[in-house]
Amino acid sequence: MPRARSSLKAILRGGIVLGAVIGMMQADAVFAYVQTGGVGTGQVAVAHTPLRVNQDTDMQPVGPGQAPQTLSGNFDNRNARAIHVGTVRASIAAVTQAPGAAAGTCDAGDFTLDHRTMTVGADVPSGAGTGAWTGATIAFNNKPGVDQNACQGATVKLRYTTS
Repeated sequence: MPRARSSLKAILRGGIVLGAVIGMMQADAVFAYVQTGGVGTGQVAVAHTPLRVNQDTDMQPVGPGQAPQTLSGNFDNRNARAIHVGTVRASIAAVTQAPGAAAGTCDAGDFTLDHRTMTVGADVPSGAGTGAWTGATIAFNNKPGVDQNACQGATVKLRYTTS
């Protein structure tokens, strides 16, 4: 057990950095305008402007025994109209080890992302920083008896998708 305690203390001292890939995935807004001009004719023009998902949580380093941190954010809607968002789903896009980190692996399995699908169920108004989402949590997944020193100072990049 001395080695496990040593790893635990090292991870707590080193911390783990959480980051967001903001707008990594985007919700697409499609508006169709139908213009008819006579019997049996018509044309459709489709305007396509993405909805950007922003994480605005001030993340702190995570480590063994620390409470999960709640993720939250808003949207950038560059459309002229409100866009309906049913849900925002969070996922771990990548884990990057810190330069000079201990040998070994650190990956998505070293973190716990709960309540990944968050219900929004609202129209997001046009503009930057509008609407809101919250509810997912992220924490370090402490694995007793496993050397996780490779996670010291690692950066976790999160991806958000909407429906």
